[in-house]
Amino acid sequence: MSCETDPRRWRMLALLSAAELLGMSLWFTANAAAPQLQAQWNLSPSENALLATAVQMGFVAGTALAAVLNLADLLPARTYFAGCALLGAVANAALAWTPSYAAALGLRFLTGMFLAGVYPPAMKMVATWFRSARGLAIGTLVGALTVGKATPYVFRILEPADYRGVVLAASGCAVAGALLVAWGYREGPFPFEQQPFSWRLVGEVLRHRETRLTTAGYLGHMWELYAMWTWVPAFLSASLREHAARNTDAHLHLAGLTDWLAFGAIAAGGLGCVWGGQVADRFGRERTTNVAMAASGLCALFIGLTFGWNPWLVGALSWLWGFFVVADSAQFSALVTEVAPRHAVGTALTLQTSLGFLLTTVTIQLIPVLVNQVGWRWAFAVLSLGPLAGIAAMARLASLRRGSQ
Repeated sequence: MSCETDPRRWRMLALLSAAELLGMSLWFTANAAAPQLQAQWNLSPSENALLATAVQMGFVAGTALAAVLNLADLLPARTYFAGCALLGAVANAALAWTPSYAAALGLRFLTGMFLAGVYPPAMKMVATWFRSARGLAIGTLVGALTVGKATPYVFRILEPADYRGVVLAASGCAVAGALLVAWGYREGPFPFEQQPFSWRLVGEVLRHRETRLTTAGYLGHMWELYAMWTWVPAFLSASLREHAARNTDAHLHLAGLTDWLAFGAIAAGGLGCVWGGQVADRFGRERTTNVAMAASGLCALFIGLTFGWNPWLVGALSWLWGFFVVADSAQFSALVTEVAPRHAVGTALTLQTSLGFLLTTVTIQLIPVLVNQVGWRWAFAVLSLGPLAGIAAMARLASLRRGSQ
C-alpha cells in the first residue's frame, strides 16, 4: 500500500484534530469569563485586555524558548504535546481559585507558555502523515483548534453565573486531549530529519528567503486575527446594546445572544480552515491566502459601519469575517513545511508562530485605545493593514517559487 493512500492517516488526522480542539479550549477562558472577572477585580478595559495579552506573551515565550532550544526537533512529538497540554490544564484550572488580578495574569502567561507545546508540534505531527492533501490536513487541524478556542463561550452559555465552571471545563478538555495523543498518536511515514541541538538552526531559518517571505505573510495575517477574536465579542455586545437602545420594542436576551454570536464568529473559522485547505491543494497556497486576506481585510474595514444595526445582520457579517480571518492560517504553516530546510521544519514553524503571536499583543492592546478615540465604527479598520502587507509578501513568494520551478 502506498504511503500516500494509507488509510491510517485519516485516523491520525481525526485524533490530532480532536486533541487540538480539546487542548485549545484553554485559550479564551479568561475572555469568556471576563464579565465576572471584571466585576470581581474592578478592571478597566485595558486591564481586561491584558488577560488576553498575557496568554499571547506566554505563548511567545514558550515558542521562543522552544525555537532557541530546538525542542520541536529534539523531543518526541507525542511526549511534548501531552506534557504541555497537561501542564496547561493545571495552570488554567488554578485561575478558578486565584486570589488577585496579578496572580491571574501570571497564570494566563503560564497557560500560553504551555500551549506553545500543543499548537506548533501538532502541525509537524500531522505533516508526517501527509504529503498529498497536506493543505487540507493542516487546514482541518487548525479548524479544529479554532473551534476549540470558541468552546469557552459555549461553556459560559451553559454556566453563565459561575466562571469557575467555564475554567474547569476547559481544563478537563485539555487533559482529555493530552491523554488522546499519549495513547493514540503514532508518527507517520514521512518523518522529518532529526538533528542534534544547534544554535545555528534559528539563524539558518532566518536567512532562508522563502521562509522569510512566508513568515512575512503570516505576520500580516496575525496582525488581524487575534485582535478580531479577542474583541469581536465586546463589539457584538456593544452593538446589541446600541440596537436595543435605539429600538425600544426590540426584545433581546443580550447576554445569551452575544455569547452565541461570539461563538459563531470564532467557530466559523473552523469551516474556513477546511475550505482553505481544499482550495489551496487545488489552486495553490499563495493564491488561497491572498483571497482569504482580501476578504477578511474588507470585513475588518467595513464591519464597524454596521454597529448598532440589526443583530442578525451584524452577526452574519462577523461570522463571515470569522470564516475568512483564519481560513489562510494553516496554509502559512503548510508552506513552511514545504519551503523550510527539512532538518529545521520544527524550529521554522515554532519561530514563525512566535513572531506572529508577539505581533498580536500590539493589536490586542491597540483596539480598546482606538475604541476610546474613534468608537467601534472605525476601531477595527486598522486591522485591514495587516492583510494588505501579507498579500504583498505572498505575491512575492509566488513569483519567487514560479521562477525557481
